[in-house]
This record gives sequence, C-alpha cells and structure tokens, in this order.
Amino acid sequence: MPVLSEYSSIDLDLTRSQAEAIQRTGFVNLSPAPADRWRVTASSYVGTLVVDGVELLIRPKINPENLFLLLEPGLPPSAWRKEAFDYDVTSNLLPSVIAFFARTVETTLGRGVLRSYQAREESLTTLRGRLDVAGQFKRAGVLTPMACAYDDFSEDVIENRVLRAAIRLALRVPRVDPGERQRLMRQLVALEGVTEVAVRAETVDAIPVTRLNQHYAPALGLARVVLANLTLTDDRGSTSASSFMIDMNDLFQRFVTERLRRELRGRLDVIDEPTVHLGMGRQVAMQPDLVFREPGGAVRYVGDVKYKLATDAHGRSGDYYQLLAYTTAMNLPEGILIYCRRRDDIDESAVTVRNAGRKLVVRSLDLAGPPEQVAHEIAALADAIAKTPVSIP
Repeated sequence: MPVLSEYSSIDLDLTRSQAEAIQRTGFVNLSPAPADRWRVTASSYVGTLVVDGVELLIRPKINPENLFLLLEPGLPPSAWRKEAFDYDVTSNLLPSVIAFFARTVETTLGRGVLRSYQAREESLTTLRGRLDVAGQFKRAGVLTPMACAYDDFSEDVIENRVLRAAIRLALRVPRVDPGERQRLMRQLVALEGVTEVAVRAETVDAIPVTRLNQHYAPALGLARVVLANLTLTDDRGSTSASSFMIDMNDLFQRFVTERLRRELRGRLDVIDEPTVHLGMGRQVAMQPDLVFREPGGAVRYVGDVKYKLATDAHGRSGDYYQLLAYTTAMNLPEGILIYCRRRDDIDESAVTVRNAGRKLVVRSLDLAGPPEQVAHEIAALADAIAKTPVSIP
C-alpha cells in the first residue's frame, strides 16, 4: 500500500470516483499528475486513510517514539516502546494505537475498577436509603413499591463508560492482533456492570482529574484519541475497513499545553484557549492557545502553539501579527510562539516590535530526538516562561 510522509506527495493510479472520494475526506489534497495519474499531497493529518478501496499510510516526520509521547503524555517512554517499534517497521499506525490502548486499559483496570457513589431514585419493594416523599405522594396511596432515594457505590461512572465505548469501537477494527482482541474482550468483562452508551470525544475533556481517578488519566486520554479519530466503514452490515487519522497540529497543541501545565503547577496557572477581546466594549473576540496567570492573580504571559515552522526558522508573518494582537489586547510586554523544530532550524529567536516595544519570542521543540530530550526542552521552556517580565518597560 502507498506510504508517504506529512506534507509530501505521491502519484497514484486512481479512478476519478476514487480521487473525488479521497478529496472529500479533507485529509489530503489531490491534483492531476502526468500519465493520467493523481498527485496525492498529505497535510498535517497522519495515520491510515481507507476510502473507496484505496488505503494510504501517512507517517509523521517526527521520531515514532515521540508520536506515542504526544498521544499520551502521562506515561513513561517504556510504556509504548513496543508499539513505537511495531509502527516504525509496518508504517501502519492503527494496529499500534489499538495495542497501546488495550495494554494501557489493562494496566489501569488491574489497579481496580473505579467506583464512586451515585445518586439513585427507584421504586423498590423494600425501603432502601430514604423515602422519596414527593415521589411517594404521587402514587395516590399505593404503599408498594416505594419511591426510594439512595446513594449507590457503583462502577457505572462516566470514566468507565468512556473506556467501555472506546473498547467497543476498537473491537470493530479489522486486522487487530488476536492477542490484543482477547485483551479488549477481557476488559469488557471487567466492565460488565457499566452502562453501554454513546460517548463523544469531548466528554473526556469535561471529566475533572482528581486524586481518586488520576490513575485513569492515561487510559482516558487514549480513549479520547480512539473516539475522536477512528472512523469505521461498514459494508453490508460488517466492518470492512477503518480510517484512523490524527491532526498533528491539534496533537502537538494538546501535548504542549498539558506538559507546560504540569511543569508550571504551583508557579503559574495554564489556561488553554480563553476568550480575550482586541477592541473596547468586548469587540473582536480572540482565543490564544495559552494564557499564563499567577495563581489566583493577574495574567502574566500569552502564547500560541504551531506545529509547522516556517522555512526560514523565524516563524510566519501571520503568526507574529496574531501574537502581537494578543499581547496588545492583554497589555503584556512579551508573548511566545511555540513551534515544532525541523532539521537545521534554530531553537530560539525574538522580534521586538517597532513603536510598541513588545517582544515576540519564538521557541521550538525538537521531536526528532529521544523522549528524554523532549522532556528536558519542555522543562527549560517552562522555566523561561515563569521568569518573564510582568509589565511594559
């Protein structure tokens, strides 16, 4: 099957129907090529694309280990080393991600299925908890069953519902390794007391991480990846193919946000995509990727995260204009653009705006090296942000 890298091109023999179907996905761009072929150009999306009998594998240009680091930043590198190796050999991301998800859920549930107290209201033949007086009065004198209200210590919580939904979806993927399929089936058995409901990827974002459910965080993060990016194609009632496409722009932004939040905990609060206004009277709404605030205090810094660096390694003009608008609206002396570093790029530069005095800093992170190097660069970036000035000189 054809394999290409993000932002690269390949010429393929396609029918017009196939070309139109692939173009409609929005994941790649197509244009006519010599010899009645079609030129397929990848964008920021990577993974497995299956459309109308055509299967494309699109690889990121970063270290395979670091792709899994971006997928779930809450685990040590040893957790995904096998899957990263398998992906490097086969170029097919989907089986590796399903295997990574299955092993992560197994480790999570091995520590015990999460349970919490859930408020219930049921009609029972014997009293449980307390009598629901209002509900009982509606029964017009009928003594049984009784309307009861009680708290049930149950595993039927939103965290487990998310995992169950993602496991069900993963089991529908064809060509999953039999061992991983059995692993997923065992997990369904472990969650048999959990209600099976449709779950959207955004549901995971609304789950607060606490001391009680913190060990679920890596599995929930991967469940979100599966729910958000896996598309199944059914043919006559049976699953025939699956597409799994990940936007590296979104993945890189989520990774940087989460890692900076972790590094700056106790020093600065990291708020992702708040709404700010450029004009007076709340005119011209904008959403910077990152805003850094002193704990319970004033805004200290602002930043934007961009996956693709400009060819001159100094950022793109439009990104500078955008960051200048953020710093101006928030009256900050400095802001930062955080890029993914490409080969031969510099790691840091800065522009001081004429007649404004504001400093626009560019920092890049190298995702071609080992995960330990990425962690070191994130820590250095967090320290630099924490030491920035707080007012216009």
